[in-house]
Amino acid sequence: MFSKTERTVYRQNPLAEVICQLRFPTILAIGAKDPVDFQDAIRDVFPQYQRRADRLPVKVTPVPGQPPKVEEPKPVTNHQFMTADGSYRVNLTQDFISLTCAKYDRWETFARMMDKALASFIEIYHPAYFQRVGLRYLNAISRRDLDLEGTPWRELLEPQYLGLLGADNLEERTFARCTQDVEMGLPGGCRMKLHVGPGLLKRGQDASDKEVKLIFDLDVSLSGNLPVKLSAAGMKTVHANAGQIFRDAITETLHDAMDPED
Repeated sequence: MFSKTERTVYRQNPLAEVICQLRFPTILAIGAKDPVDFQDAIRDVFPQYQRRADRLPVKVTPVPGQPPKVEEPKPVTNHQFMTADGSYRVNLTQDFISLTCAKYDRWETFARMMDKALASFIEIYHPAYFQRVGLRYLNAISRRDLDLEGTPWRELLEPQYLGLLGADNLEERTFARCTQDVEMGLPGGCRMKLHVGPGLLKRGQDASDKEVKLIFDLDVSLSGNLPVKLSAAGMKTVHANAGQIFRDAITETLHDAMDPED
């Protein structure tokens, strides 16, 4: 697994969403007042603004001989800054900054958008370091869109990523559900969380689509007290690992159907 291959850009990539998130020690100033200076710094690229209140999980503390103590933390304000067409969104809270893309084409474009937001954030808020750098690729592989209807999943993904669904002697139509969830370490100090299996995509414009797609949901992260000046290097490391895993997982049939650039 994870043999070294050249990076590939696909003209018909199956990405439904890409998210890069950097977590940092809580900065109370972000929650205490609106991020006016931050908005001014990125408004030329992210002109739209919304806010929402994110509810945190209820904290339950056991108390000997008494009912457990239940605490409901205060909601955290999540500031959202979007491009005019809504295809890119920056989220900023007192604990993290992230960039979400719904129309991903290539890493260079995504990285430039992230650099814009991240550089402004660092200049204004001066985080001490980053505790986690994460990159999530949500792929929804459609056989219909790739003219592969009738092709079994086992001919599109390598069998080790499909579990029993990859077996030659089992019919795909007999499965009601077959998914695989993996967490493991990767080169460069990264970690991977991976979910693979057929399912419906329940988000965005495809939320009403009833086609069963193959969901390949990959999250690669780098944790530890990463110096701010190494944040770009951290993003490159998780990106390199993510690309390697996806290329390792797909067969040549799927590779060719997604129309790789020369």
